[in-house]
Amino acid sequence: MSELPAAGPRRRMSKQQRHTQLLQVARELIRDAGTGEFTLARLADRAGVTKPLVYDHFGDRGGILAELYREFEARQRETLRAALEEAEPDLPRVADLVAGAYIDCCLAEGRELADVVAALTGSATLSRLRQEAEEAYLDMCREALTPLAGPIDTAGLQAIVGAGDALARSALDNRISPERARDALARVVTAVATENRHPTSEETP
Repeated sequence: MSELPAAGPRRRMSKQQRHTQLLQVARELIRDAGTGEFTLARLADRAGVTKPLVYDHFGDRGGILAELYREFEARQRETLRAALEEAEPDLPRVADLVAGAYIDCCLAEGRELADVVAALTGSATLSRLRQEAEEAYLDMCREALTPLAGPIDTAGLQAIVGAGDALARSALDNRISPERARDALARVVTAVATENRHPTSEETP
């Protein structure tokens, strides 16, 4: 029996290309079976690499879950930045864009993001990442809304995130439509932005 021809040389990926590939495969694994069955050994097997190589990129299971969360937050900020680039200086329009970017990103990630967050719950890493990501996102919201509505306090801005998370979960569970989620969050954004426009009792003549 004649010997099979040798396979051609496998294309070697750069470290960044491999990192990107592993993150993509990790998302696929979590999409297929959730984080409960997710291990670095399964990731290595699906990606066709050795387990030590995966450890070299992420350290441990928590490391890759944190990286996936960090990626999501970066995409969410980029989505908002892109939406605001061509926005007219109009409060209702900007509120719609802020709300739409938040809800649409959460829906695009679907259950994968919820699984990742659940798997990281209680970790100091997740707490730090969430705080950093929330501050960066809210800084963008403040920058977009302040010229249209005046100064906005931090507590008000945090209400946008809280409402956005709750509305996105409801939309994912099909309790409300994505359109209703966006509209409701836009109303929250507008209310937060215009809160300080109303004079207090001390300012009223």
